[in-house]
Amino acid sequence: MAELNYREWRDGDDLALLEIWGDPETTQVQHFRGVLRPSSDQPWSRCIVAEDQGIAVAAGVVYETSLHPERLWTYVEVARDHRRAGLASTLLGMLRKEAEQSPSGVTRLRAKVEPESSGAGFAQASGLTPIQTSRVVVVQPGALPLPDLTEADGPQLEEAATGSVELTTAVTDFYNSVHVWDRADMTLGRAQQMLLSDATGASGAVVLRSAPRDKGGTISAFAVSYTQERTDAPADVLLGYDTALEPETAQQAVRQLLAMLVHQYPVQLEVDESMTAVMAVLEPLLAAGTAQQLGPVTSIVSD
Repeated sequence: MAELNYREWRDGDDLALLEIWGDPETTQVQHFRGVLRPSSDQPWSRCIVAEDQGIAVAAGVVYETSLHPERLWTYVEVARDHRRAGLASTLLGMLRKEAEQSPSGVTRLRAKVEPESSGAGFAQASGLTPIQTSRVVVVQPGALPLPDLTEADGPQLEEAATGSVELTTAVTDFYNSVHVWDRADMTLGRAQQMLLSDATGASGAVVLRSAPRDKGGTISAFAVSYTQERTDAPADVLLGYDTALEPETAQQAVRQLLAMLVHQYPVQLEVDESMTAVMAVLEPLLAAGTAQQLGPVTSIVSD
C-alpha cells in the first residue's frame, strides 16, 4: 500500500466512498455513514478522509451532541482491502487529537457497534468497552392477559395528545432518568422536537394513569406510536414509565399498558438495559417465545 494522504472531508466524498465501501455491513454502519460531512464549528465536528493514490478509501468523524454532552460520538470506516494495516487506528488517533480541541473540553469518545462485526473488534482493540446495550424486541398479540381497568378509582387508560405538556414532561423525565450512564440533557423542547413532533413520525399516544385525572391520577406509563396505520406488521412504539415509582409498581404499570397495546396487534420496542421495568416485563415473554428479539444486541462502547 502506497503512502496515504489525509485531508478534510470534501463535497462528493460520500459518493466516492460508497463506490469503494459497498453496502453497509450493519444498520449502525448505515446510520453513521450519514454523519460523515464537512468539518464544522456549529455544531462542532471534525471529519478526516484517507486517500490512497488520490482515491478516498477511509474516513472518520468525531462530533459533539448537545443531548448527551459528556462524550463525543466517533465513527471510522475503512475499505475492506485496506483493513488490518493500521489505517483505522491512525484515523482514530487523529480524531482523538481533534477531540482535544473540542469547544466543550470533552474528550471521551463513544461509538455504537454490533457483536462480531469488524467495528466491534476494532473498538475492543482500541480500548473502547461497553457501557450500555440495547435491542429491538417484537411482542406478539395476546402475549399478556388484559388487565382489569374497570375500578372507578383504579388505573385508567386514556389517549394523550403528543403535544401535551403533561406527556412531554413524562417523556423528558423518563429519557433523562434512563440515561444516567451517559448523562442526557433532554428538555421539554427537545423532547417535542426529537420524540413527539410530526416530523419524528409520532402518530399518537396513550397513557396509563395511576387513578382518574380528576382524582389526582398521574402518568404511570406511556406509549408513543410511530406507525401511522395499524397493520399486521409490528407498530414501532416508545414505551416508558415513571421511574420514581417503586420497581414493582413501575413493572405493573408497564405490564398493563403493554398488554393493552398487544391485545390485537404486535408492537416493536427498542429498549436499553437501563429501562429496567420494561426489561423486567419483556424477559419472561422472550423466554416464553411470545416476544422475539430482532437482530443482534447493539453495544455502545466508550473509553
